[in-house]
Amino acid sequence: MSKPNFDAMSKAELRAYVLAHQDDQEAFYAFADRLTAKPPSATYPASMTPEEIHKAILDIIQQQQLKQHRRSPS
Repeated sequence: MSKPNFDAMSKAELRAYVLAHQDDQEAFYAFADRLTAKPPSATYPASMTPEEIHKAILDIIQQQQLKQHRRSPS
């Protein structure tokens, strides 16, 4: 029996696999690694003007608000 490719699974798929195969430590550790992984942070050039910085901050806030709006039940 071959092991599934945990890297190819979405977080939801991996979670479901871990719940269905609670004795599979490799799957558990892959899931734990996925949960604790940090997304890559954005970098900005030091030459940005205050106006560009302000716009970048507003864009980030808008993106976060859109994500929250999509998650909230209607």
